[in-house]
Amino acid sequence: MSLAHPRFGRVVTAMVTPFDEDGALDLDAAGALARHLVANGSDGLVIAGTTGEAPVLTDFERCSLIAAVAEAVDVPVLAGTTTNDTEHSLGLTRQAAGLGAAGILAVTPYYNRPSQAGLSAHFGAIAEATELPVVLYDIPIRTGRKIAASTVLGLIETHANIVGVKEASGDIANAAELIAAAPESFELYSGDDVLTLPLMSVGAVGVISVASHWIGTQMRYTLEAFVAGDVVRAATLNQTLLSSYRFESSEQWPNPLPSKAILRAQGAAVGQCRLPMGVADDALDEAARALLVELGLPRG
Repeated sequence: MSLAHPRFGRVVTAMVTPFDEDGALDLDAAGALARHLVANGSDGLVIAGTTGEAPVLTDFERCSLIAAVAEAVDVPVLAGTTTNDTEHSLGLTRQAAGLGAAGILAVTPYYNRPSQAGLSAHFGAIAEATELPVVLYDIPIRTGRKIAASTVLGLIETHANIVGVKEASGDIANAAELIAAAPESFELYSGDDVLTLPLMSVGAVGVISVASHWIGTQMRYTLEAFVAGDVVRAATLNQTLLSSYRFESSEQWPNPLPSKAILRAQGAAVGQCRLPMGVADDALDEAARALLVELGLPRG
């Protein structure tokens, strides 16, 4: 664990994917957004992840997006190249290095709910398909299956390029056990903004964030305070971010609908979401504008 200098940075934004008014992929807007995020607190970016609406991107769109963003910025880009189909995932993963990616974010296969043995074989195959570092993404609320700590530890032993996990299961005790048992070089990132400080307290190195689209600088200050040992200041700063954490996803407006609404309210050309997320209603756009006013952030 490198708490001082995490491999992919302290605040990594899981970036939305911009679409134009017709719903087509907008690579120019993607590059502009990536540069904006880096200028406002992001040490790294995840491209074509859940927040990036990966399930509704074609393979060509996904690869074009990763390449465009990697070219636009000089921070690490983690590429979301995996699906619930191992063979499909291998094909995309093999292309990632040539697209400029610094690493792979490999999500648990969703819907088909494989056993732990199946998860181990799936992630092992992905690691063997690339020389890039691989970060596992554990988010059982979306995938229906948690990656057991024993599975992660077994993969670390057999695949040197599996270097971390994005922890979005909400199980802090399990995260603590995993960090304690894993090699020091293994890095755990919070995958749930509201649990970042609790996870940092048990050894997480940073966050792969949604709310950093609009409060990236504030999140950076919060985590830097924690790492510097000023836990009281970190907790105080974190309290000012709670409304953003609540806003970023809900039953009514699931991620990434709120992030795109905030960015539109700030004047960014990100467009709407594709179905099945679909077009945001007026109430969400109004709530986004109200949150910006509450936070004292500029509107477009």
